[in-house]
Amino acid sequence: MTSWSWARTAAIFIKEWQQMLRDRLTFAMAVGVPILQLVLFGYAINTDPKGLPTAIVAPVASDMSRSLAAALQNSGYFRLVATDLGEREADERLLRGELQFVVQIPADFARRVLRGEQPSILVAADATDPSAGGNAIAALERIAAEALGRDLGRVPGAAATAAPPFELVVHRRYNPEGLSRYNIVPGLVGTILTMTMVMLTSLAMTRERERGTMENLLATPARPFEVMVGKILPYVALGYVQLGVIMLAAWALFEVPMVGSFALLMPLIGVFMLANLGVGFTFSTLARNQLQAMQMTFFFFLPSILLSGFMFPFRGMPAWAQTLGEVLPLTHFLRIVRGILLKGSGWAELWPEVWPMALFILVAGAVALKRYRLTLD
Repeated sequence: MTSWSWARTAAIFIKEWQQMLRDRLTFAMAVGVPILQLVLFGYAINTDPKGLPTAIVAPVASDMSRSLAAALQNSGYFRLVATDLGEREADERLLRGELQFVVQIPADFARRVLRGEQPSILVAADATDPSAGGNAIAALERIAAEALGRDLGRVPGAAATAAPPFELVVHRRYNPEGLSRYNIVPGLVGTILTMTMVMLTSLAMTRERERGTMENLLATPARPFEVMVGKILPYVALGYVQLGVIMLAAWALFEVPMVGSFALLMPLIGVFMLANLGVGFTFSTLARNQLQAMQMTFFFFLPSILLSGFMFPFRGMPAWAQTLGEVLPLTHFLRIVRGILLKGSGWAELWPEVWPMALFILVAGAVALKRYRLTLD
């Protein structure tokens, strides 16, 4: 039996190293993925969101309402975007997701405080993502008590008491109990579909090329668009099967409500799947083998789950990360599925999330067709 040789081992090492360097895409992924993870986790992820959009509904402005508004703004947790809204308009903007909090101050609030009647400040919070506003809600009572306490100290005869001279009532809209599964389970619909749609489609054309059947496909009179549609449609059907399983589990096991229209959810899920399938088809024209297709899928999937608001609050990310997140179809789909399931949102509220996905489909489809024509040549 031949003894072990350092020379033979070194020769095999050199051969494998050179082979790895020739596969530039794999080498780039091996270097790029750790860098991407470091950047996203180090700079983009924040579990304590600040600057949450807030509106104040105060029919009668007073020194106390102005003090409360200034204290909320100065706390860093709240970003006042409106102080002159009516109650109905504020509720509509909360439904559309434009606001995280609506603070309602009664018209006779100052007078009732001075009389010691313990009036209520109503805070409506969008609780579809309980983690997004948890710290802000926890700090709210302290911020309000300090702000109004200073005003009371300037009023002759006002006694400083340990208990605040008002009651803070927080209504967690759309998820009153603050259950995390109401946020996570609908999000899983999007993440699972993203992973499977992109991966399966990217493997489809690559598998044809590896097995040598690509030449047979190219010999047919099928046009590039026909090939792309024919490749994509079976996975659309598979996506709806996956959706049925997930939705059944969400209802039977986790009791996630369906407040909105199931008939509206179905076509919008189809739009989302087409966006991801376009990405997968583009990857299939770029990858030389199935391993590269899998690597590209992971490189797309990682930012999707981190920057979409699925794992971490979207509003907690810096502006540049939010801009990148707005490009991803998963970001808009999470707002759609949570809006329909938890808020009962209709077409008018969801349209701002639908058109970016439709635009993404057009861009991804154009790139896929162009790349596919290059493979024909």
